[in-house]
Amino acid sequence: MKRYYFCGAGLALACLLTSVFAAETNLPPALPVRTNSAAFPKPHTGPGVADFQRKMERFGGKHADIVFEGDSIMNRWENTGKAMWSQRYAGIAADFGIEGDHVEHVLWRLGQGQLDGIDPKVVVLMIGTNNSGQNNAAEIAEGIKLLLAEYEKRCLHAHIILMGIFPRGQNANDGGRRKVAAVNEIIKSFDDGQRVTFIDISPKMIEADGTISREMMPDFVHPTAQGYQIWADAIQPVINKYLAAK
Repeated sequence: MKRYYFCGAGLALACLLTSVFAAETNLPPALPVRTNSAAFPKPHTGPGVADFQRKMERFGGKHADIVFEGDSIMNRWENTGKAMWSQRYAGIAADFGIEGDHVEHVLWRLGQGQLDGIDPKVVVLMIGTNNSGQNNAAEIAEGIKLLLAEYEKRCLHAHIILMGIFPRGQNANDGGRRKVAAVNEIIKSFDDGQRVTFIDISPKMIEADGTISREMMPDFVHPTAQGYQIWADAIQPVINKYLAAK
């Protein structure tokens, strides 16, 4: 009698496991995990930690009419672009550009209270060239779109000047050049005619044959003073619309 009991119990267990397995195999497929690193805030490491702290000590919590936001290209307004900075922006602007920053680092900084108490009238944003080695154009553009949403939410009175990412690489066939150009093709549609203005000065930085000269960018990434002059002239009409000309 016990023998039949155990056989029956074993059969019941086998049937149960078969039913569970069948149910599991009929489950809908799992949703894919998002892998776009440019769309998720990432804290600084290395020198960026100290750089961010210095920026916060200098500009944090203090009103500025203009906020410049980005990476090393933005950070160098006060050295390479010093002449134009002194003439047009000194005393009215905060430069939060940090060397080596990616889109995700800026997303993180905004979540750390970087903009608290500043209430700018204009934001100048350019970021993404450092993402070109690890993200595709659509991913970089997605991160930039998230940044725009954060700025619109955190800077209620600001107009945003979204810069096309500057060209890079000596020749037109450079992979990084093609990548940032593809990003610009996407983000130019973020110009809504209301709170965001897209400006791309790439054509003014490239020679007729598609090359970039060392007089414009010695390392084919960072512009010389000439580049900052072109940049300043391009954004000034928009700046003048939202604050008195300096």
